[in-house]
Amino acid sequence: MALPFAVTIGNAVQVKQAVLLSSISGAYYTGMRDVFVGSLCAIGVFLICYRYARPDDILGTIAGFAAIVVALFPTTAHDDQLLVSTADTPKGVVHGVAAIILFLVLAIFCFFIFPRSIHPQAMTARKKARNITYYICGILIVLGLATAAFGSKLLPADIVSSVRPMFWGESIAVLAFGVAWFAKSNTFLPDIES
Repeated sequence: MALPFAVTIGNAVQVKQAVLLSSISGAYYTGMRDVFVGSLCAIGVFLICYRYARPDDILGTIAGFAAIVVALFPTTAHDDQLLVSTADTPKGVVHGVAAIILFLVLAIFCFFIFPRSIHPQAMTARKKARNITYYICGILIVLGLATAAFGSKLLPADIVSSVRPMFWGESIAVLAFGVAWFAKSNTFLPDIES
């Protein structure tokens, strides 16, 4: 959850100017490259190692490899769009496809994996509240992905360069998944022991 803040604040401190990156992945082209690559590789390893049930394992592995690919194949320099275009470098295409896969799998976790309940009696009031949280987070991930993908296509170039819809869309998606993950770990809305 700290990644969007870390790369933005770290870059601002290094360049001694408050500058909003065009995307979180744009940190690759700043002094925050190591933080960006290291964080995504660590997140990827954690997702690959996530074990619970078979669907979780498969999706975690897919998301983990996608996160590592996003880190190791940099976005096209100064890219303001998530959608792959003919102007992208091959590395940029791989990066874009991996980023889309990563965000879609995170949304699948929120919509299908986290809300499920193995035992019907486990559907407590807190579990229902967590499920609502997961669905809201899934919706936010999809909306963030849509903002990142289409914001630069729908907005005029001067607004894109000042508002940075890709950065905000990615940040919303990252933060939403972080909230869902904390809810799944019972950090938010834990079941009350009786």
